[in-house]
Amino acid sequence: MPALTLSDYLQKILTARVYDVAQETPLDPAPVLSARLDNTVLLKREDHQPVFSFKLRGAYNHMVQLSAEQLAQGVICASAGNHAQGVALSAQRLGCTAVIVMPVTTPQVKVDAVRALGAEIVLHGDSYSDAAERAGELQAEHGYAYVHPFDDPDVIAGQGTIAMEVLRQHQAPIDAIFVAVGGGGLVSGIAAYLKAVRPEIRVVGVQAADSDAMAQSVATGERVELSDVGLFSDGTAVRQVGVETFRLARDLVDEFVLVDTDEVCAAMKDVFQDTRAVLEPAGALGVAGIKRYVADHGTSGETYVAIACGANLNFDRLRFVAERAEEREAVFAVTIPEELGSFRRFADLVGARSVTEFNYRISDTEDAHVFVGISTADRQEGAALAAELTAAGFATLDLTHDELAKEHVRHMVGGRSALAVDERLYRFLFPERPGALGRFLASLHPDWNISLFHYRNQGADYGRVLVGLQVPPGDDDALREFLDALGYPYEDETANPVYRLFLR
Repeated sequence: MPALTLSDYLQKILTARVYDVAQETPLDPAPVLSARLDNTVLLKREDHQPVFSFKLRGAYNHMVQLSAEQLAQGVICASAGNHAQGVALSAQRLGCTAVIVMPVTTPQVKVDAVRALGAEIVLHGDSYSDAAERAGELQAEHGYAYVHPFDDPDVIAGQGTIAMEVLRQHQAPIDAIFVAVGGGGLVSGIAAYLKAVRPEIRVVGVQAADSDAMAQSVATGERVELSDVGLFSDGTAVRQVGVETFRLARDLVDEFVLVDTDEVCAAMKDVFQDTRAVLEPAGALGVAGIKRYVADHGTSGETYVAIACGANLNFDRLRFVAERAEEREAVFAVTIPEELGSFRRFADLVGARSVTEFNYRISDTEDAHVFVGISTADRQEGAALAAELTAAGFATLDLTHDELAKEHVRHMVGGRSALAVDERLYRFLFPERPGALGRFLASLHPDWNISLFHYRNQGADYGRVLVGLQVPPGDDDALREFLDALGYPYEDETANPVYRLFLR
């Protein structure tokens, strides 16, 4: 069978049957992000679909064209979740059974949503590719009709209706559309329509740096199979792209942008600030791609569209997202001399910058090793601050891009210390404003030593701070005066059994 031409795809997209189940989604401005980037950013809100993802379009467009005999036999698919919901809802609408093979790593919110639509679920493997292999085996055993999540012309055409809507909704110039890429169905459909009717619009595929099968394939000129894929952006965790999607992406996609986990989390935060919507990681790839593109190319005054392609996120993952969303956070390991006034000198160097994290436990009589996060305007400011700290005599190790430090070590600073003599433990609420730490340090009695300090900005109006102070027994009255004059709410945790068990 000859390969479909651009004209063939244009006709298939124009005649696609998606609106029996899908809806035309809004194209919303992102004013805060636009102002910050000095470019107009528009969000195509596919998170508004009944299954909170664009996948419904392609799944239904394929299934509605199956014969009555095929529908009676039932359908099967492999999916990380969003395609599964599209197939399940389409099967419900068309009155057929559906078997969905999902990776065991699929977020529970997606599993529950598919089950609620009446589909049979089989959990298998760690990635889409593992699930697809099992789905192929079950198809052969039972004769199901296979609904591919991306490598099928009807699925691709269904996704292409998104581009048709964008051009109808925004008839003014568009410089580029940024599209999340996993297996390639979405970017292929959008690129096919745009290059047929508005070829001047750039199509930029955006991939997670640890799941970049399409970018690698296009770069090498043949389909590459990754040995493993990152699972944070589970909706795009594909080890090998499709045959047809590779052909289309190679010919039609103008360029690819790779983003890391921190950039995706920051993009999720950006969308929330503009829309109060919480996208899943794959859904925010387009926004992360715009930010990376602007940073790399230095553009201004242009108009960009990001496909906000999904919002099926486990609520529990928000803890991780919030932790990693502050892309303008510089993280350092700083060595400070164990002498009175050294912490105050360090605080003076930090100045009015917001401290996002501060972890310290006394462990050496000569030097204090501090894990600290500081909010910066950009990556260059972080490097400049590291140089400034080093010049002031504080040996500084930049950990901003160290995954071990950010994932694990930041939570493990501390433990028991034989040097923590006469230690009192207090839990404070600090106001979240620059200078709160400096005021605390300036108020300390010159003979008292900080033996423990833990703080992490949680985005609230008050920061929760744990402080160990070495206060001689005879200074009880002075300690009470200090606490009262400070004016920060506090609790004495010195008798807490958890403290006694793990830190004392």
